[in-house]
Amino acid sequence: MICAFDIGGSKIAAATPTSGDPARLKPLGEVQTPTDDFDGFCAALAALLPPGAHRAGVSVAGVIAPGNGRLSSANIPCIHGRPLARDLTERLGLPVDVINDANAFGLAEGVLGCGAGHRVVFAAILGTGIGGAVVIDGRVHEGRAGTAGEWGHGPASATDPAALLRLPCGCGQTACVDTLGGARGLERLHRHLHDRRATSHEILSAWHAGDPAAGRTLGLYLDVVGGALAAAANLIDPSVVPVGGGLGQDARLVAALDAEVRARMIAPPDTPLLRQAVLQPHAGLIGAAIHAGRCGHDRNA
Repeated sequence: MICAFDIGGSKIAAATPTSGDPARLKPLGEVQTPTDDFDGFCAALAALLPPGAHRAGVSVAGVIAPGNGRLSSANIPCIHGRPLARDLTERLGLPVDVINDANAFGLAEGVLGCGAGHRVVFAAILGTGIGGAVVIDGRVHEGRAGTAGEWGHGPASATDPAALLRLPCGCGQTACVDTLGGARGLERLHRHLHDRRATSHEILSAWHAGDPAAGRTLGLYLDVVGGALAAAANLIDPSVVPVGGGLGQDARLVAALDAEVRARMIAPPDTPLLRQAVLQPHAGLIGAAIHAGRCGHDRNA
């Protein structure tokens, strides 16, 4: 039996595939994430681990170095810099396989979601910030440093450069797409344009209702994010782009982004490229389960 964990900055969720099928999960519960105490962090996972589990898959935010497995985590200090798979294997007493959360999302959608049957999938997450993953032939392409698919880290651009904000990014650069592309970025753009605070939900609701101020905000947002996604699509040439995260749940926003992206592509498809993800909110758990199952198979082959 495989146990899958989806670890976020505030909570840890666990589930196990029913009859070995990652698409059919049996929830095992949720606990608060201990962020500053590694012993407590391990104890939280152990408390969710079911009897009979022989392997665990973990989806977690952060860059995982391909060479040594060390995790760079911004929101869970107690696991930052650790070779997490090795350390959890020792603590939990069973093999543990760790995958970046965006890659877990991409793997789930690429294998069992709206990317199923497509050879090249580029998954895009529009959450608090933005992230992505490249899946080729059903396998995550991590790249040299484990950062393939991170389309949010590079300079944001717009048709009207004067309208842009130049903000420091957590990666150490300035004016990255990530600072403007997620829910917080949408809110920053709205405040910048109108000197008015509003949540991303309020901005989108106003946009749906035809509010001119929200329309201007979304116009700039679509320009920035659509341009960045089009650059990624031209480079990777995927046949489908599953869109997840909180903003990805807005069907009109995804459709508008799809139109913006295809208008900027060298060889755009005739049908929608961007599609709403179908496995949320369980894609992280599903991807972790798929990853662990494959790691176990590969090592036993």
